[in-house]
Amino acid sequence: MEDEKEKLCLCALNRIFCYEPTLGLQLLDYFGTAAAVFEAPPGQVGELLHARQELAGKINRDALTETAREFGGMKTISGHFVGLNDPAYPKLLQECPDRPLGLYVRSETPVEDLFNSRESVAFVGTRDLSSYGREWCGNLVSALAESDRKPLIVSGLAFGIDYVAHATALTLGLPTVGVMATGIDRIYPSRHESIADKMVRTPGCALVSCYPPGTAPVATQFLSRNRIIAGMSRATVLVESKIKGGGLITARHAYSYDRDVYALPGRVDDVRSQGCNQLIRNKIAEPVISREDFLDKLGYKAPRMRKRDVLRKASDSFPEGTLELDVLKAVLAERGIDIRTLCDRTDRPYADVIAAALSLESEGFLSMDILQRCSVV
Repeated sequence: MEDEKEKLCLCALNRIFCYEPTLGLQLLDYFGTAAAVFEAPPGQVGELLHARQELAGKINRDALTETAREFGGMKTISGHFVGLNDPAYPKLLQECPDRPLGLYVRSETPVEDLFNSRESVAFVGTRDLSSYGREWCGNLVSALAESDRKPLIVSGLAFGIDYVAHATALTLGLPTVGVMATGIDRIYPSRHESIADKMVRTPGCALVSCYPPGTAPVATQFLSRNRIIAGMSRATVLVESKIKGGGLITARHAYSYDRDVYALPGRVDDVRSQGCNQLIRNKIAEPVISREDFLDKLGYKAPRMRKRDVLRKASDSFPEGTLELDVLKAVLAERGIDIRTLCDRTDRPYADVIAAALSLESEGFLSMDILQRCSVV
């Protein structure tokens, strides 16, 4: 029963310090266990918290009683609490100095099978995404789904980039976790209740929060949510972001945790790319220039299809006789062929050939480097 008591005490501390986890971590470091914090004389805890006496006053038996009631209610929503020292707690998140004392998890998958069996890659960005951002978010998640590692996709369940990342992962069979700024029983935005329910029921997927059930959305809570997304992920990808935004903040947190950060470059006159371009300029993020380059930087490998399999797959998107298929056949015959040579091979003008090559690249069949040399992905 000692483990259950410690879990209860740790959850109660998390309820008290979920907005200021470093204070709770200081108490754990001093007393050794969460149970010892509740058994300590109130004056001793008060001395350690100095000016935060109102928080010290909350460490009492009533807090444990309320937490016990909370545990009972979570069973009805497939909810669990994973404490900081639980083997199921995300290992990368444990390394962060401002890690939460615990996480509320909503999933029909056992919590020990969720976070530490594979790497995590976070996708973040603007709610006001462009067709370019939507397309490339899907392309990059698709590349990960086809790779040899098939990571866990982490995002924030928000509109825009978050939704595309979650939905694409679910469609392609990748596990995905939504980190929430509310309680795990309060889906925000409410329009995402359907995908949230699907995530709860899909093996390997989950909803996660550091906030107790019933917590409503408040602006300041999204900052902690962003830290968790960055902290539990080996790499963070900023797809689109204005010069200020939650996705940009998440990427900067990831950089501060010494994690890999990537950003999708965009037009200099597009406000939705300003944040990405800034991170790349400041050498905080590596630019993402192709699916192949992205996987290579992560150290992942994508299985190569045979030529006939590539053509069969491409024919689903491009009918026989189209310039796209002619270009693809030429690239399959001569890896690294450039656009000018493709114009000679197909006897078509440059504008038509580059448009066909870009279309093939957006569909994930080709990769084109800065010298416009083409290779099959």
